[in-house]
This record gives sequence, C-alpha cells and structure tokens, in this order.
Amino acid sequence: MIKKGMARHNRGEDGSEITHLGLLKMLQVLSFLLVFVAGIILGLLASTHINSLFNSQRDLLFTSNFAVTTTSILSDGSSSKCNTTNSEPCNCKSCDDDSKVDCLSIKTFLHPHNLTHGMSDRELFWRASLVPKKEEYPFDRVPKVAFMFLTRGPLPLLPLWERFFRGHDKYFSIYVHTDPGYVFNVSSGSPFYGRQIPSKHVEWGSVLLLDAERRLLANALLDFSNERFILLSESCIPVYNFKTVYNYLVHSEHGFVEAYDDPSRYGRGRYSRKMLPYIWIRQWRKGSQWFEMQRALAAYVVSDTKYHRLFKKYCTPACYPDEHFLPTFINMFHGSMNSNRTVTWVDWSLGGPHPATYSAVNITEGFIQSIRMNQTLCSYNSGVTPICHLFARKFDASALEPLLNLTSRVMEF
Repeated sequence: MIKKGMARHNRGEDGSEITHLGLLKMLQVLSFLLVFVAGIILGLLASTHINSLFNSQRDLLFTSNFAVTTTSILSDGSSSKCNTTNSEPCNCKSCDDDSKVDCLSIKTFLHPHNLTHGMSDRELFWRASLVPKKEEYPFDRVPKVAFMFLTRGPLPLLPLWERFFRGHDKYFSIYVHTDPGYVFNVSSGSPFYGRQIPSKHVEWGSVLLLDAERRLLANALLDFSNERFILLSESCIPVYNFKTVYNYLVHSEHGFVEAYDDPSRYGRGRYSRKMLPYIWIRQWRKGSQWFEMQRALAAYVVSDTKYHRLFKKYCTPACYPDEHFLPTFINMFHGSMNSNRTVTWVDWSLGGPHPATYSAVNITEGFIQSIRMNQTLCSYNSGVTPICHLFARKFDASALEPLLNLTSRVMEF
C-alpha cells in the first residue's frame, strides 16, 4: 500500500512540473511576440519620421535652389538673369526671354535654340551619337547645311559670309568654335549672332584640333534638321552662291573627306606600328583637314572612342591627327559613303608646311573663276561634274573689299 501511495504521489509531482514548464514556454512565446510586434511598430514609426524629415529637407533644398537668381553667359558675352521664385523653369532659349519653352517638348529636343550648355565632351558625344530607328520624322523636315567655323577669334571675312547667307535662313545652321573666353561680337541681326558653342583650348597640329572638329560636329548633330556638315576656317570663302552650294551638298550621295595613300615620309612615314593590330599601314590614309560629310557619317565620327584614343596616344608630331584620323577611319569602315575628295580649294604649289595666302592684290575675276571652273571633272554620285570646289582658302582680311565687289558678278550672290 505504501508503495502504491508513493507511486501516486510521484505521478502528481510530475504532472505539476509538466504544467509549470508549459506555462513558462507559453510566457516565452508571448514575450517574443510582444517584442516582435513592438519592433515592427517602432520601425514603422521611425520610417515615417525619416521619410517626413527627408521630404521636408528635399523641399527646402529645391526651394532654395529655385529661389535664387540664376545667371547664364550668352554667346554674345553678356549675362542674362531670371528669377524662378515661383518654381517656373528657366526658359530653354534664354533666361531673359519672357516667353516660356517646354524643355522636354519634341520641338526643343529636335531643334535646340540655345547653343550654350554644360555638357562635357563625353556627354556631348554620347548625346550626339543617338540615331533614331524610325526612318520618318515627326515633323516636316527641311534638310539644312551646318556651316562649322573653326577659328581662334574674329572672322575677318564676316560681311562676305553674311551676304552669302542672306535670304536662306531655313536652309542653314551656323556653329562657331573659338578660343575659350573669346567674345564673338556681332550684331543681333547677323546669322552668326548667338552661334558660339562651348569651346576648349586648341593646339594646331595636336589631337586637340581633332577634338574641336568633333565638338563642332556633335553640337551640330543636336539639331535633327542638319543633314550636311562643312568645316570652314576664318580664311575660307564661298566661290558659288548659296543655292548652288546647298543643292550640290544636299543631293550628294557621298561625303567629301579627302583620303589618299601617300607613300612618302609625309604620309606612311607618319604611321606608327604601335597602332597594330587595329590599324595596318595599308589602311593608313592622309587628307585635307577641311571636310564635308552627311549626317550618318558624322554620327559615326562622334561615336568613335577606340580609334580616337589610338591617335591621341600614337599620332604625335610629326604625325598630325587632323590630316590622318578622318581619312584613315572613314577609309577603314565607311569608304562607300565617301568620295575621297574635298570641296575646299587650297593652293599648296609654293611648298612648305602652310598653303598660300591671298590678299587684296591677288583678287581678280579671272582668279576666282579659275577656282570655280578649273578645267577638270570630278566624280559626283554616279557621274562627273565640272564643279569640284565650293569653297576656297586662305584669304586674309585685306581681300574682303575686292571679294565683295565680285560677289554679284562672279560668285552670283
């Protein structure tokens, strides 16, 4: 009996212990759930507070930025200011214009009016290399010719060019690359007014000259109406009227980038074997710096990075990138798009590193006519033409007056 009573007593103690352990586990689970729920509530509260603080700081920051008066340097060197305290965006054209422009509109995207921008060359070349996949345009496109002037400073033959452009505003665009800081001072009625692009220092004969050419191309490519692109200098002149030049270029199936194989030390002699295996000597070409090309070819030129780096590294004096990069690059990859000749006449007959320069005493009707019709035929599309050159260089400032006297009688403008 005693053993049975003890057995019952022991079983009662075991049941009590089991119940006690169960309660402890339940309390632990409840405690864990309470802590977990409390953590979630605290996290939500903290997140809400942080978002509220961030939004308030963001609003304060952007309000402060838009409340200040912004200043931009216009292409004529003057400053324009606009106050945007009412959260009105600064006019895409110019800050001192009362009209407002939708900066994201298709019109502003296709035809930028203000050439000043803050893009780096890397950003600019990327932006300019964008090519639409759709063949048709979402607007009535009139092809324009982009006249790109590469100059240190003033254009001494400016009145001649202004007369050349007169009455043809719908068919051309102008872009001027000068030394940084130079103020291009022209009247507001001039087609050159406000046409300076953001520029950088240029060293003639170095890759910086090539960079300036590509910078001009890239800025001109931002306007989707530009179809042809001609590089000119301050000493260039037109030898035909605008209508002739426009029709000649717009209807051409090819670009006009001079490219030829020069076996001498001034051609192949400038090639570096360090360019192998990307450029072989048989692909090396030479040509005039003064080119003209179509839009598709211009997009290829500004899109390139690989070959530009090769020339920057290995084409150093006495190798001149402006004479070799475009002829070699186009010959290698886009030869079918090019005529391998230039439309800018230059006189190298005197020899030496620089072409002949013509002044007032040289300007006669016969001389200009000899450039216009030089008794040779040049390839044009699938045939030939007696018109080989549309422009000529080099002419100094003294040549301006006699050239103006010949425009109506000889150049026909």
